[in-house]
Parts: sequence; structure tokens; C-alpha cells
Amino acid sequence: MTETSLTLVCPSCQAINRVPAARLAAAPRCGSCHAPLFDGHPVEVDDAGFDRHVQHDQIPVLADLWAPWCGPCRAMAPTFVEAATRLEPRFRLVKLNADTAPAILARYGVRSIPTLLLFRNGALAGQTAGAMPLEQIIQWARSHAGAPV
Repeated sequence: MTETSLTLVCPSCQAINRVPAARLAAAPRCGSCHAPLFDGHPVEVDDAGFDRHVQHDQIPVLADLWAPWCGPCRAMAPTFVEAATRLEPRFRLVKLNADTAPAILARYGVRSIPTLLLFRNGALAGQTAGAMPLEQIIQWARSHAGAPV
């Protein structure tokens, strides 16, 4: 019987790693740079990093599109960090600065920030705008993930 494995993008070096699904909670490390694949914090990404995680991470990817000048975005930032501690390693959380990613905002029709996008197997599974409290982020992510996580 073969063990199910997942591909995960390293948040440090962007290498694609294959990790046995049963070992997700065992603090997996990157095979290339040996950095932890999860550290309890959202991964700050640019356009290319965003696309790489969405296309290659075989766990749901929860993206926070934000801007440094946005008050609600700044208010939700610590809550999104806390969500990472609760959702990892069953989800990958990423943060994308909306000011530097106009093409991604246009691709997904983002009209206000903060916006959360949830991807499963490379496809958009959910989208919502506005700051949310911790439990609402967690419940929203889980309900849109499409499978028990």
C-alpha cells in the first residue's frame, strides 16, 4: 500500500517538496534549504510566489490581499497570523500586498481590501471581503475548503 503524499512549496526557497500526508503535523522541512515548511505565520508572497503556492500546494491556500495603508487590513493582520497558528499545516496561509499585485486583483475581480481568497487544487473555492474576527476566518476557510481539514 502506498502512502499518500502532498506537494508543498517551501516558503523560504520556493522549492516544491513532496511530504507524506501523515507527516504534515510532524514539522516537515524543505528538502532543499531545510527550512520549516510551516512556522505558524502567513507567508509573505509576491505575484510569482502567490501563483506558485496556488498551483503547487496540495492543501488549501488561504490568501489575504491587503495594503499597508488600509486600516481594516492592519487591524486584521494579527488575527490572520493567529489563524495561521490554528489552520497550519492543513492550510497554507499567504499574504499578498494588493498595491504590488494589480494583475492578481484584476484576475479575481477584487474591488476592496482586505479580501480573503481560498484555493483548493489550484481553483478558487471561496472569496470574501472585509475584516473578520479569528473564529469567522477559521470557520469560513474550513467551510469553503471542500473537504474535512
